[in-house]
Amino acid sequence: MTLRRRLALTAAAGCALALTLTGCGTTDVEPEATGSADAAVSEDCATDTTATSTDPVSLTDGVGRTVELDTPASRIVVLEWQEVEDALTLCVTPVGVADPTGFGTWISAETLPEGVVDVGTREEPDLDALYATDPDLIIVEAFAADDEVITQLEEYDVPVLAARGNNPEDPVGNVKDVFSLVAEATGRTERADQVLAEFDEHLAERAAEVTALDLPTREFLFFDGWVDGGNVTLRPYTEGALFTALGEELGLTPVWDESVNDSHGTGGLNADYGLAQTDIEGLTGVGDATLFYSNGEESGYVAELEKNSIWNSLPAVVDGRAYEFPVIWGAGGPRSTEQAIDAFADALTGK
Repeated sequence: MTLRRRLALTAAAGCALALTLTGCGTTDVEPEATGSADAAVSEDCATDTTATSTDPVSLTDGVGRTVELDTPASRIVVLEWQEVEDALTLCVTPVGVADPTGFGTWISAETLPEGVVDVGTREEPDLDALYATDPDLIIVEAFAADDEVITQLEEYDVPVLAARGNNPEDPVGNVKDVFSLVAEATGRTERADQVLAEFDEHLAERAAEVTALDLPTREFLFFDGWVDGGNVTLRPYTEGALFTALGEELGLTPVWDESVNDSHGTGGLNADYGLAQTDIEGLTGVGDATLFYSNGEESGYVAELEKNSIWNSLPAVVDGRAYEFPVIWGAGGPRSTEQAIDAFADALTGK
């Protein structure tokens, strides 16, 4: 039995993008698996002393639905990687997740233990495998209460919690809100408060470092890309994208605005996630801005950039201000987001 869910991004783009490359294949599942996973292996969970609530849960999820549980959930199935990461950071191991192989490929901030059941892909979870884990809560991502994934899962007798995939008005705040939502559902609010306090402190420290730098420009652009049929497509991150917001938190100014998009974009703007599209020539529209871009080993687009004369003549490239990120999930929880903060700050400070 399968459930085909609607993607926030188009299927064609989702299968090509460097940050979501592995989420578009098919995954073999084991419906008979029961979901007896090893203990959570987040780096500091072994020494965690925060309390776990046993009180009944009544909360409003990311799309305005009321979710009530007699006790906090302990056997959760999670269909998106941000909330998988969140659970692990909270020292809660899901009994089932969508595309665990992809999670391990793209997310290094947390490690998924052995024994977690593979319940299919993020786009098309296998319901037989999912419900065989005997979950007490299923966590999904959605933007509306009538999202197809919610509507179909609500036909079964297991509560469904929907987290909002992104809030373009406050992407960093949404990372925190989703993390706190997962924590409330699992009784791990005390742990969440501790992690978020550490996150805020870390962001403030790195922002102070970047603010103190005498940079040639504070204008910046983050992008990723892919190659399709020999053509390179780039995806500039605009206002509303998490990585754009992180740059702003560090004192940088995003340069890919509506005007640049009108003159140098090639369509495909996704306002929910703050993502545009362009080609290599389109990068000339950002002038002297410093460039940051995702690791392109999987999709091969960086190798194509480096062979291109337009790329090699851009001011940021000529001046050595074009920085390739390590593999960091661009829609992760606090731990992945800290990695992105460090990638920005380390590039600029030379660490």
